[in-house]
Amino acid sequence: MYLRSTPRRNKDGSEVRYLQLARNVWDPQKRRSTVQVVYNFGREDAANRDALQRLVASLTRFLDPDAAPAADGLEFTGSRPLGGTWAPGALWSRLGLGTEMRRLLNGRRLDDSAERVLFALVANRALAPSSKLAAARWASEHALIAGLPVTSDDACYRAMDWLPEINSELEQKVFGTLAHLLNLEVDLLFFGTTSAYFVTDDEDEPVARDTNGYPVPSGTTDGDDGEQREPGGFRAWGKPEDYRDDLPQIVTGMAVTRDGIPVRVWCWPGGTNDSALIRQVKDDMRDWCLSKVIWVADRGFTSAANRRYLRKGGGSYIIGEKLRSGSAEAAAALSRQGRYKDVAQNLKVKEVRVAGDERFVICFNPGAAGRDAAIRARMIAQLTEAITGSDQLSAGKRAELRGVISAKPGLNRYLRVTPGGLLRIDAARAKAEENLDGKYLLRTADPELSAEDIAAGYKQLPEVERGWRDMAQVIDLRPVYHRREHRIRAHVTLCWLALLLARISENACGQTWPELRRELDRIHIGTFTGPAGTFRQRTQITKPQAAILKALDISAPPRIYQLKPAVEA
Repeated sequence: MYLRSTPRRNKDGSEVRYLQLARNVWDPQKRRSTVQVVYNFGREDAANRDALQRLVASLTRFLDPDAAPAADGLEFTGSRPLGGTWAPGALWSRLGLGTEMRRLLNGRRLDDSAERVLFALVANRALAPSSKLAAARWASEHALIAGLPVTSDDACYRAMDWLPEINSELEQKVFGTLAHLLNLEVDLLFFGTTSAYFVTDDEDEPVARDTNGYPVPSGTTDGDDGEQREPGGFRAWGKPEDYRDDLPQIVTGMAVTRDGIPVRVWCWPGGTNDSALIRQVKDDMRDWCLSKVIWVADRGFTSAANRRYLRKGGGSYIIGEKLRSGSAEAAAALSRQGRYKDVAQNLKVKEVRVAGDERFVICFNPGAAGRDAAIRARMIAQLTEAITGSDQLSAGKRAELRGVISAKPGLNRYLRVTPGGLLRIDAARAKAEENLDGKYLLRTADPELSAEDIAAGYKQLPEVERGWRDMAQVIDLRPVYHRREHRIRAHVTLCWLALLLARISENACGQTWPELRRELDRIHIGTFTGPAGTFRQRTQITKPQAAILKALDISAPPRIYQLKPAVEA
């Protein structure tokens, strides 16, 4: 006889299990062994474990002490977290990433496990970001990766070397699957860039490159115009956003949907000018069979050349305009009269007409206006305190004080110097700044979008900034430990895939990825060994874990994860 657990599915889809004492008996008519239930203990989750233990103890009293089961006959040898890789693994399969990688792997001199190794590296970025050497150790000794019992740092590097070769096809496949499965709205695509620095003394040696920043054979030309491609290093000096201008860097770009889903990433050599990058991005996505796309970008991409390029092929844009740029369009837009319309509690919009076929929308945030006024008042108070009594100073001392103030842009903005060299508060400049409090200007070439939609679309641009913030703080895009260009590009792709799986999970569950991975990582697989062999069993699924798996439409891992009978000598 033995104790067995049988499942039963309810009408609402839930599953309950029952404990039964059973035995196998021979059925002469069916000519096979059948199960005969001797006693029903009831539902497994409601079973009285103390009563079962007392039953086992009472049975043991009638056995020979030498024949009684030893308490240490079954040993617990350890456990590993499974949930953190189980859920991303299911999303990985749903997006067709594994199938596509295995298809692209055919005919290449790579181990069949290369796809599994790449998934392990992506899972490592999402769960416990580390170097590739540490990631190989993590996948082999800490986490459970289905189909990958063990790996090495050499296997990780070989798989990474292969990834840039298939990157373009992989990105297009991912986007097509995402658009189908998640019904992505791709009428708005948000684009932004950031930088990643490298702890090294020198930038890379310059090599010949095409206009997209990829290495090419020296002496080749770019296109039919015969333009010589500009040489340069990949890790090069530039103006990083994290103020580490003492270190070489690369520039990375990302396109994000209005739902925050990152659909593609790019890498360029450090020091690449931001204003030209969006043109390459538009060209790269031209073959993705998108309908009309409106590009949303910040003020760094507002050049006339960029705007003309984004309008090719029926495209359009929503781009921020610098109010203090002194441009004729900005001055004309601010001088136009009109009523503001309420879009939200903290946003008012007003469309103004300026010469040309572009439309301008002035956005006003009352809350931001109050903050701007408070900052300006504090700056003027500090400046007033600094120049009080300066009239009694000598001309040389006043010039010295002026030099000190000029090194502080916030204060220098409101400083005026009289023809006689006296220092005064620039009241006219303060009044002009007051007119800009809480305002920002948008320009678009789309004739159909309402002013409210234009403002709402631009307000979603922080999704790109949030993506880069999560890349840096959650996925750990940097520091980058690689020095070879193709591995650096592969590293960025791995980080993008990790962010993609994390963002899909967040949108489905309504929680942040750190919260989700913390809960999922509590699903463990325990390993037990005994005379009969080894088996692995999953921990009980808690209500929060069940809610996450349900929101992701993912089945829980099997209770008995693995059975391995002992090998007879």
